[in-house]
This record gives sequence, structure tokens and C-alpha cells, in this order.
Amino acid sequence: MKLKIKSIKDAGIVEKERLILKVLQEDDIGYYVVFKTTSFEDDSISNKVRYAYWFPDNQVRTGDLVILYTKSGRESKKFNPLSGITSHFFYWGLEKTIWNEKNDSAVLLEVKDWDNKRLSEKHIF
Repeated sequence: MKLKIKSIKDAGIVEKERLILKVLQEDDIGYYVVFKTTSFEDDSISNKVRYAYWFPDNQVRTGDLVILYTKSGRESKKFNPLSGITSHFFYWGLEKTIWNEKNDSAVLLEVKDWDNKRLSEKHIF
């Protein structure tokens, strides 16, 4: 995987709460999905996903940061000329905080291939 979870910052503060990812190697973040779930004492993860965010297609470079705010906002990026790093800002669009309990966990998945099927009107009962 070419990204890693760096931290969850300002948990419980609706205007600041965010997940920070670090880019380890150049990639398209459109291949990544973040889930909010719960972890257990043995570090296993619950299969009950409470929230999911699939990043839009966007090229990122080694060293860049990807910041996912829980709140609503407008996608943007900011280049820091001193470090040469770009911070890419995304917004989950939620109205309340989601990182509220000590066992809340973020899971990052790389998804390079998938399949989907839309329910057609013929199949609606």
C-alpha cells in the first residue's frame, strides 16, 4: 500500500476533526477507501462499518499529506514551498463527529479493482 494512516486529530471537535494520511509513494488516491469502525482489545477490527469515504481520483506524490475532515467543505490543496509537500484536503460531509470513543478505528483499504451492479427497475418488488 502506498499510503498510511498517520493520525486522527482533534477527535470530537466538529470543526477540526480530521484523519491524516501520508503518501509513501506516488499514486492515485482514487484507489483508496477509508472506513470508520471499532477495534477490540486484541487489535482485531469489527466487520461493522459505520462510515465509508472513497477518495476521488487525484494524483498524489511521495511525502504529500491527505487530510480528510469529517465536516463539509470544498476539496482543495496547498503547496508548501519550504518542504515541497502538498497537503490535499477532502471532506466527508458529515454533520457530527465520528471519532468519539477510545475503540473507534480508521481502516484504510487499497481498491484497484471492483465490480458493481445497479438494481434495475425490473427487480424492484
